[in-house]
Amino acid sequence: MVNQEQLDKVRSAAGFVAALDQSGGSTPKALKLYGIDESRYRSPAEMFDLVHEMRTRILTSPSFGGDRILGTILFEDTMDREVEGRPTADYVWDVKGIVPFVKVDLGLEPEADGAQLLRPMPDLGALLDRARAKHVFGTKMRSVATLPGPGLQAVVDQQFEVARTILAAGLVPIVEPEIDIHSPAKSEAERQLHAALEEHLDGLAADQYVMLKLTPPETDDLYRDLVTHPRVLRVLFLSGGYSRVEANARLARNHDVVASFSRALTEGLRAQQTQAEFDATLDSTIASIAAASAT
Repeated sequence: MVNQEQLDKVRSAAGFVAALDQSGGSTPKALKLYGIDESRYRSPAEMFDLVHEMRTRILTSPSFGGDRILGTILFEDTMDREVEGRPTADYVWDVKGIVPFVKVDLGLEPEADGAQLLRPMPDLGALLDRARAKHVFGTKMRSVATLPGPGLQAVVDQQFEVARTILAAGLVPIVEPEIDIHSPAKSEAERQLHAALEEHLDGLAADQYVMLKLTPPETDDLYRDLVTHPRVLRVLFLSGGYSRVEANARLARNHDVVASFSRALTEGLRAQQTQAEFDATLDSTIASIAAASAT
């Protein structure tokens, strides 16, 4: 059963969702930006130990708190570890007052029809059971469309097919059909996405809720009607490759939407920083993203 206190926070509290869910494929780049190159680790296990240290440093920072952060999306490996002697999801909620989510997708299929679908997730059921047992509130899965057309429709159809499985497991899915910011037909793709999302949302049952994580659109407030859709708990914007300054500016022009940034959240953080420097950089970043999310 969904935690009512967490649901109320996600639905109405101020703040944004922090994405700390880099997977195996994106972890080397995230570590490199953090100041740790490939010479520092010799195996995937060592790499994941290092990225958990980075995430622990973020999660335990006094700058990272539930007053400005609604939720955080964890990588599966992070969910299965501990922070300061507590299971990560329990630390996030019990200590920080931040709602925990977990990334469930296994990456993307090769591009077809201008889109990349989710790879098969044969162990999804077991992951959802484990997430629920670890007191995780919801999930996230990302697929990508570059062009309007049948591929984009397939992305949305698949997202909601998987979302129904997640809902049946008692978790709240973040549906993330990203539109590539470099799309040569971005506005057209976003209009198609809006219509497809609306159709699927209207098909959900009265007791089913999802969250939407979308690319900031070319037309400001394009998705504002979806913010108030009765089946939508919250609409989030990803940074999608925009710099934090650009992502914040686009976010601020769209009302009642909050951020869910990953790379833009950790921009400027370095392993070599003193704790005071690290905390100050993170505090400034969180303040800017929270302000852009407050419009």
